[in-house]
Amino acid sequence: MRSPAAGGLRVAVLGEPAGWHVQRLLASLGARGHHATPVRWVELAAEVCMTRAEAAGGDGVERFLPPAVDAADLIVVRGMPGGGLEEVVFRMDLLGRLAARGTPVVNSPRGLEIAIDKYLALARIAAAGLPVPRTLVAQSPTAIEEAWRSLGGDCVVKPLFGSRGKGIARIADRQSLGGLIDRAAAAPASGAVTYLQEFLPHGGWDIRILIVGNVHFSVRRLAAPGEWRTNVSLGGRPEAFESPPAWVDLARAAARVVETEVAGVDLLPAADGRIVVLEVNAVPGWRGLETATGTPVADEVVRYLETKA
Repeated sequence: MRSPAAGGLRVAVLGEPAGWHVQRLLASLGARGHHATPVRWVELAAEVCMTRAEAAGGDGVERFLPPAVDAADLIVVRGMPGGGLEEVVFRMDLLGRLAARGTPVVNSPRGLEIAIDKYLALARIAAAGLPVPRTLVAQSPTAIEEAWRSLGGDCVVKPLFGSRGKGIARIADRQSLGGLIDRAAAAPASGAVTYLQEFLPHGGWDIRILIVGNVHFSVRRLAAPGEWRTNVSLGGRPEAFESPPAWVDLARAAARVVETEVAGVDLLPAADGRIVVLEVNAVPGWRGLETATGTPVADEVVRYLETKA
């Protein structure tokens, strides 16, 4: 690991510079005496050199760009833009190479990879003995219809990669199922991955527990009138909430299984009495939490980052 720069850490914040969370982190890092630079994902680049001499005095035969990334004592991932397979694989590989060199990355590349893939994350959570909704992943039109039937003809479809409630829909009748079937039938021969999860009746709210190292924050999200989805981005209303210790323990266990240190864990208290883990977000938002509680979350995140470097 590189030694921290005199007078503070050199921190590269991966994300959109004008984004609310990036701005909050930059302000908090600066206030605590660190040198923070925002870096867009599209700016990431790498050079593989023939010899160490060609690496211009770097740590090895690789050089990372922009310079703020190569010189960073710490990389913070804030945002995960879309892209094709090549873009995603390159970005994760580059973060992996930085971590292998000794530059801390939060969250880790492996944690990001697991959490981004809803199937992999949920499978690991379930394998650890934690409660999750029954979920089926299918690709062909026939398999998708069979999965829907197996879930009682009423389920939730989610994009395998996605956040903020985008692309989530309830499939409770043949008309809505028809849209899924049509898209799968029109997909290339490689198939159309479809993530189907049992619909769990609930009281119109769920819980987001934000894990920041050993600290946690919690908020209850109430769905907008006439809406079953609780996402704040879809009109949900956050309010301060003190989660029972058992719920916090469940959230911590789920974050640990997904190998995340700063994570947003969504828990759903179902009408049948179950408390299930819906998902773990490795690039969690906290704007609603700050609105509801007045807590300066970015300051706590930065305090945790300092322990990593």
